[in-house]
Amino acid sequence: MWQRVQTLYLALATALVAAMFFCDKAGEISFISYWPYLILLILITALNLLALTTWKFRVFQVRTAVLSALLTLALQAWLVVDFVVTGNDPLFHVPALFPIAAVILDIMAARAIWADELMVRSSSRLRSSKRSKH
Repeated sequence: MWQRVQTLYLALATALVAAMFFCDKAGEISFISYWPYLILLILITALNLLALTTWKFRVFQVRTAVLSALLTLALQAWLVVDFVVTGNDPLFHVPALFPIAAVILDIMAARAIWADELMVRSSSRLRSSKRSKH
């Protein structure tokens, strides 16, 4: 499981999103103080953990990683809108950029998982064609 690069991508994405539970968004305002952010963070973390632990079911893992990436992208868009609406008063901290890094990692993991799935399918097809010839 850990020898695959997609597992490392998913673990890093999970760690970045989970770190947001303990970081401040701007000033003294934390991400978990606003309940819609908290719900999104819990959902994204759960999806990333699910994608991380379902390595035997590659198609499900790809779908979970892509859904996590879409929700994380929505969270990042919401953070950008909050930044634009509030103006220049509060300065956002670096953890406000964690979601975009998590999106990139989730997409890279989904691509690597799908490449593995295609490789397994092609090797299965080759094995079945060899069996039918004998």
